[in-house]
Amino acid sequence: MHKNLLKKCFVGVTLLFSSIAIYATPIEGYWKSVDDRTGEQLSIVEIRKGNDGLYHGKIVYRYPNPHGVALSHCVKCPAPYTNQPILGLEILSELKDDPNNPNAYIDGKIMEPTSGRVYKGKAVVTSDGKRLRMRGYMGISVLGRTVVWIRTEHANP
Repeated sequence: MHKNLLKKCFVGVTLLFSSIAIYATPIEGYWKSVDDRTGEQLSIVEIRKGNDGLYHGKIVYRYPNPHGVALSHCVKCPAPYTNQPILGLEILSELKDDPNNPNAYIDGKIMEPTSGRVYKGKAVVTSDGKRLRMRGYMGISVLGRTVVWIRTEHANP
C-alpha cells in the first residue's frame, strides 16, 4: 500500500514539474522600454502576434523627455517609416517563437527611432514574465546590445 501511494506521489510531482517546465511565458502585452545607459523611461511598446504568426511591437506611449527635446517623428528612419509619427510606430517586427526555448523569440527586426537603425533581434522573457531581454545586433549576436524592458499592465503609465 505504501509503495502504491509513493508511486502516485512520484507521478504527480513529475507531472507538476514537467508542466511548469514546458509552460511558456508570453511575450504579448505592454512593455516599458528603458534607456540602458541613462535609466530614463522611453516608451511603452505593445507586442502582439500578427495574422502572419509573427510578433510585432509598436510604440503606444511616449514618456516626456527630461531634457525637453521631444522626438515626435521618425526623421532618420528608413522608408516606409521616414517622417512617420513615433506614436504608433512599429519598432519590432518579424519576431518568432524559438523552437528550442519556450521563453525565447528569434529572427526579428528592431528599429531604433532616434537613429533610424534597423537591427536583427531576439528576445527572452524571464521565467516570472516581468522582464524582457531584447537583443539587437548587426551580423552576429555577439556584436550587439541588450536592453531590458519591464512588463506593465497598461498602455499608459
